[in-house]
Amino acid sequence: MVRIILAIIVLALSAYQLITENFELMPYSMLFLRSIMLVTGLAELQKDRKGFWGYMSIVVSSFLFFVSIQGFLVN
Repeated sequence: MVRIILAIIVLALSAYQLITENFELMPYSMLFLRSIMLVTGLAELQKDRKGFWGYMSIVVSSFLFFVSIQGFLVN
């Protein structure tokens, strides 16, 4: 349920940015995308799947966190 809500937020922000060509909201979009990746990674690890995707989602989530923080500091 949380992933669906976050996905709708990211989709709405991305659509708004593409339509208006105003990319000032990009750090927020990245922050919500990071949240989706983190929730997905934690869900995979809670299911005791020892696969690659749970850990990879958490690593990508960490990278997106630093990118969004950099976006907040630059703007």
